[in-house]
Amino acid sequence: MAIAATISLPITSPTRRHDSLLRHSSSTRLSVLATPQRTLKYTNPRIVASSSSMSIDAPVKTSTSSFLERKESGFLHFAKYHGLGNDFVLIDNRDSSEPKITAEKAVQLCDRNFGVGADGVIFVLPGINGTDYTMRIFNSDGSEPEMCGNGVRCFAKFVSQLENLHGRHSFTVHTGAGLIVPEIVEDGNVRVDMGEPILKPSDVPTKLPANKDGAVVKAKLDVDGVTWNVTCVSMGNPHCITFSNEESQNLLVDELKLAEIGPKFENHEVFPARTNTEFVQVLSNSHLKMRVWERGAGATLACGTGACATVVAAVLEGRAGRNCTVDLPGGPLLIEWKEEDNHIYMTGSADLVFYGSLPL
Repeated sequence: MAIAATISLPITSPTRRHDSLLRHSSSTRLSVLATPQRTLKYTNPRIVASSSSMSIDAPVKTSTSSFLERKESGFLHFAKYHGLGNDFVLIDNRDSSEPKITAEKAVQLCDRNFGVGADGVIFVLPGINGTDYTMRIFNSDGSEPEMCGNGVRCFAKFVSQLENLHGRHSFTVHTGAGLIVPEIVEDGNVRVDMGEPILKPSDVPTKLPANKDGAVVKAKLDVDGVTWNVTCVSMGNPHCITFSNEESQNLLVDELKLAEIGPKFENHEVFPARTNTEFVQVLSNSHLKMRVWERGAGATLACGTGACATVVAAVLEGRAGRNCTVDLPGGPLLIEWKEEDNHIYMTGSADLVFYGSLPL
């Protein structure tokens, strides 16, 4: 699959951000060759074509809007975004209720050696049931999750560019996990009303029985001969959260061999739909550190729904309060589980990496 890419970059660096979440993020975009004061060279090794015919075209006069409005037949135009390093190919699909590419094609796009490279492909489709838009996702393995927290922030920023929206604004999004309402705030970050957590075991789903107020909280789970203490939460997609096991009452998440243990949780028999798994270290009552193994994507740099589920689990286990900063490998998320409406609110960044096009 040869990729002919037209690329423009954001003024801010596309690399993962480890600075403050509240740092201002400029929405101004600049062509690669339109920078009089400095030269930007795109050297991301994730763009690797399967043949030597790959070309990069960065015309000085190409604006964001004109690029996204291109309609050449036989070509797919896309934007790549990341939310704390959790990266996605975004496709404008507003003219059709069906994704423009198949799950098999999405797998090719997500390949980091022979494709664009991403954790998933996200489609902006027409809204249904009175919503403004519909969001669908294909994971890097071709599976389709119900929702993605980092992905919905990228979705919101992409829609803002498609619709040329400025300032503080929000819209409604239909997802497989129900109604999601992202809001772009003054500093350029995205605050998302993620709805209510689901705790009933059969709805997570998990075969583990409820053991505390109808929920699975700090239940024993044997994984490859080790007994883990797990709490199960759904944010429209299943999560298994653990803070401890029989060998350690306080996990040191950087020491975990995630590639070995993650798949064993994901495919454990007590999770009929497989599961996302969060391994969490408590730093304080309002500060958590998390590593994630995502269902269908493996180890990723961030998981928004996982961060939300983690705070719910921390509250249920009495380990933290309802307002937490959750540190992920790609950076921090601010998570609040409000008592007033039982909704969870996630605030974090979403950044443009580049625009591109490729033959279908």
